[in-house]
Amino acid sequence: MREYVWLDCTSCGSRNYRTQKETRGAHRLELKKYCPKERKHTPHKESRKK
Repeated sequence: MREYVWLDCTSCGSRNYRTQKETRGAHRLELKKYCPKERKHTPHKESRKK
């Protein structure tokens, strides 16, 4: 089963991306993505859809 999760910037806290994630046995997702607010690549962590 898959679900949607949001990726929040760890620096500024803005919610920039939405992606699908496998739910079975998965850990929290952390990717390095581009933050348009800071205009650079920063680590983005997963937060659940609200």
